Amino acid sequence: MFSGFMVNAWIVATLVAIVGGAIGFFIVMRGSAFVAHAIPNGSFAGAAGASLVGASTLLGLGVFAVGGALGIGLLGRRGRHDVATALALVFMLGLGALFLSFSVEYGPAVFSLLFGEVLGISDNELWPTIGLSVLCLLVLAMLWRPLLLASVLPDSAQGVDPFKLELAFLLLVALATTMTVPVVGTALIFSLMIGPPAAARAFTVRPGVALGLSVLIAVATVWAAIALSYSTDWPVGTFVAAISTGAYAAGRLWTFALRKRR
Repeated sequence: MFSGFMVNAWIVATLVAIVGGAIGFFIVMRGSAFVAHAIPNGSFAGAAGASLVGASTLLGLGVFAVGGALGIGLLGRRGRHDVATALALVFMLGLGALFLSFSVEYGPAVFSLLFGEVLGISDNELWPTIGLSVLCLLVLAMLWRPLLLASVLPDSAQGVDPFKLELAFLLLVALATTMTVPVVGTALIFSLMIGPPAAARAFTVRPGVALGLSVLIAVATVWAAIALSYSTDWPVGTFVAAISTGAYAAGRLWTFALRKRR
């Protein structure tokens, strides 16, 4: 389990968990769970189109993730954010269906992108993932203070342009999507960005502690998911979703117990 090709799996999964847990903290804080669902699922169309023309699926994921983020940000600026998100999602899924209709030999790749294939990470995928994860964390560090202020006290965020900050955050989610989809899949990546951060918020109200706890829960989730996937040959995304949900349920029970005690 810790030798050969599995080394890449452990490295990449850990990076995915760190990025997903950190960015997911702000997704939960800002109530952007629908965005965390829409951008990864919409980016699936980019991977399908890239595979159809023989290009890198990572490139296709990135192009459509960024395009979806920009579409959501621009369309939602003057209108309802949830409507813009839904329209961007269905448009990209429609393109994905069109791309898939042109190919009859895409079945295994579709399954991998939907449900993850962390046990099949190659050396060619390792270094781009490391580079993207470092870039994500650097951008998040730059946005930390204004993003935290705008998320916790939006009416008190003086000197911060809400639209520019929202657009920067959406592009950060798109960047994270590009690196995480090949590992846990488009259908379930949002569970990693939602479950651990939501559980962390239930255990503590201190932002810094909550972010750190979110990352720890996310790392524990993917490590357990890899071990279970390796043992059972089931998709890793299945275990990511189940464990993330269990962590959130534990957090809610903890909150309920504290309220009863008080």
